[in-house]
Amino acid sequence: MKKYSQLTPEQRYQISALLETKTDKTQIATIVGVHRSTIYRELKRNTPSRGRTANKYIPNDAQNKTNKRHAEKRKIIVLTDELKTRIAGLMKHEKWSPELIAKRLAAEGECQISHETIYKWIWTAKHSNRSEHKTYKTLCKHLRYTGRQQKRSNEKDKRGAIIGRVGIDKRPKIVESRTRIGDIEVDLMMGKNHKSALLVMTDRTTLITMIEKLESKGAEEVYQKMNDRLTNFNNCWIKTITFDNGKEFAYHHKIGKDLNAETYFTRPYTSQDKGTVENRIGVIRRFFPKKTDLRNVTEKRIKEVEKLLNYRPIRKFNYKNPIEVLQNKIVALMG
Repeated sequence: MKKYSQLTPEQRYQISALLETKTDKTQIATIVGVHRSTIYRELKRNTPSRGRTANKYIPNDAQNKTNKRHAEKRKIIVLTDELKTRIAGLMKHEKWSPELIAKRLAAEGECQISHETIYKWIWTAKHSNRSEHKTYKTLCKHLRYTGRQQKRSNEKDKRGAIIGRVGIDKRPKIVESRTRIGDIEVDLMMGKNHKSALLVMTDRTTLITMIEKLESKGAEEVYQKMNDRLTNFNNCWIKTITFDNGKEFAYHHKIGKDLNAETYFTRPYTSQDKGTVENRIGVIRRFFPKKTDLRNVTEKRIKEVEKLLNYRPIRKFNYKNPIEVLQNKIVALMG
């Protein structure tokens, strides 16, 4: 039995010429050197039924159609040891999900692999006793758990009023559109027993995130950390800053004045009012779980996590990362 092989461009031109001379299809197969079923299949696939070339076999068009079909075919990806190591590294150290890994590898042209394939491998490794799966048996622990406790919105806010507080309902509508750079959301991420904290600042449009370690939750330190970090930008870049109602943000008016920016406050216990920074904190939690004593985390490690966060692909950005989105925004502004 002959092994099936694709027709070459030369064979297609030969078929076309023989069809012009009214040669029988079985005889064409003999002359070209293929099985007659190959000729019948070729003509059925690549002879149009409509248009100006209806019922006419065009060899160049046939070759282009074949090339297109092959390009669109889903390539079977074998999970090689090298690819498994790469996937495991992205999950363990950069906290990427299987979906992020699959989409980003495809976008970078590295390989085409579905997130379903990755999930299947992870769960197979977990339940397998084979030696080849031993290294990856606990990889499932790095999958993100999305269950989060929500504060009840009907609770009375007992933290006291903040002087000069302006509610989020007064914030310009353009902030909601996420079309400009410089609308910042700010929150604290608490460590073990609420004895340590990180200051997290996120741009609503690009998701660029800045993280600062705090020694306390005092308003003075929070102000100084924000001042040190945000005044590195040109005054025209920072336009609004949105806080929750924690007393640690009592010096909002000072940072607003330093940056020439307007400050606004969310409704009490309404986390969706600052959903952008809340989402980023959810990702940071993958590096520093809730029981982490942040006092023991080094500044170096915090900066590493900040970098990983800003180079992490985002689904809504078509798997570009915040740095790439910021660069594109800047280019657009300059253009």
